[in-house]
Amino acid sequence: MKLKSLFLLLAGAFVFSLFSTAMAAGTIKIAYIDPLSGAFGDVGDAGNKHFKFMADKINAAGGVAGGMMIEIVPFDNKISAKESLVQLKHAIDQDIRFITQGNGSSVAGALIEAVKKHNQRNPDKTVLYFNYAAVTPSFTEEGCDFWHFRFDAHVAMKIAAITDAIKNTPSIKKVYLLNMDYVFGHSVSSNSKAMLKEKRPDIEIVGDTFHPIGKIKDFSPYVAKIKKSGAQAVITGNWGADMSLLGKAVKESGLDASFYTFYAGGLGSPTALGDGVDGLRQVTEWHDNLSIEENQPEDAVFRKEYNDKFSDGGKAPWYYGRIRTMMEMVAKAFNKAGSADPKAVAYALEGMEHDTYYGKVIMGAHDHQLLQPLYISRFTKVDGKKVVYDRENTGYGPTSESKTDSMDTAVPSSCKMVRP
Repeated sequence: MKLKSLFLLLAGAFVFSLFSTAMAAGTIKIAYIDPLSGAFGDVGDAGNKHFKFMADKINAAGGVAGGMMIEIVPFDNKISAKESLVQLKHAIDQDIRFITQGNGSSVAGALIEAVKKHNQRNPDKTVLYFNYAAVTPSFTEEGCDFWHFRFDAHVAMKIAAITDAIKNTPSIKKVYLLNMDYVFGHSVSSNSKAMLKEKRPDIEIVGDTFHPIGKIKDFSPYVAKIKKSGAQAVITGNWGADMSLLGKAVKESGLDASFYTFYAGGLGSPTALGDGVDGLRQVTEWHDNLSIEENQPEDAVFRKEYNDKFSDGGKAPWYYGRIRTMMEMVAKAFNKAGSADPKAVAYALEGMEHDTYYGKVIMGAHDHQLLQPLYISRFTKVDGKKVVYDRENTGYGPTSESKTDSMDTAVPSSCKMVRP
């Protein structure tokens, strides 16, 4: 009896072990390493909700690679490169082999190097990094790496679209540059100056100002400088609280200048500007009033199910079109690879073409930079025709002024990819 009981106990343990292994193998975890507290916590929280929304949507359709489920695991990096490396180690210690991040190019640069070094030392435990928003050009140019894929257009691509718009606006003679004082902000400045010089040599750069990231509570002194300069247009890469607080100061000052931005439609900025948002421009891969029939049902579900933090009707509607594109492409890569092996998934992503609501996107095989359509949109009052949906209950929403097709966003790349 004792031998029989022992045999049954061991057999049960073996079956449980197999079951546990199967369960573990049935989940692909993606670490989301972004700010979830502090000045940029709302931005990170919104991104986390977008990723969870897409993971739930993919899982509801049967998952990937024969039924594996995707789980998003959030890690708070407090917008710190140092803390991001700590969180990366925590993720790897939990055997998470895929990470995503977007807020802060200083963070992205640290993660690219850390992932590269980890993979060199641990070829049997590699990690793959999906970048959805850190847009310093070097990450897919001279600093490109096999283990890094970017799903957002980088600075040079976005500034090319902005400067094309300014080029075609003869009334703009003076431009002011205002940016955050780190690698991304300096990239916005340098690319703006170079492209304006090439396309509109008659334009005068009347200000090129940098400010500490996440430290300024009142942008009034900066706006006063812009006003004094006589600029007809401002180019800024500000995001998060640094965009919404800048918007608040612009509204209060009555500054009459066109703002060309990367992130004016982001969380909090339309609310800060209110009716002062009229005329504000942004360069994005998506906005609310594109393909209304396809967008709105998904946006409505997102508002209802994923914005528990906002009890006033949902101030954070769908924003990241590129997160939808990224997750759809990553799911296709898992299916093509037939596994959750990071190297196999990376090779499956290289050169991938994917149809979105707004046209075909292409993941560069040579540099891992996504080519996707870009829109310059202007915030105008809801009119029930071109502008049906507003942002954050302001009564103002974006409408397209121009579109750059996927292949036309490409810029020369100095990437020399080294593959394992």
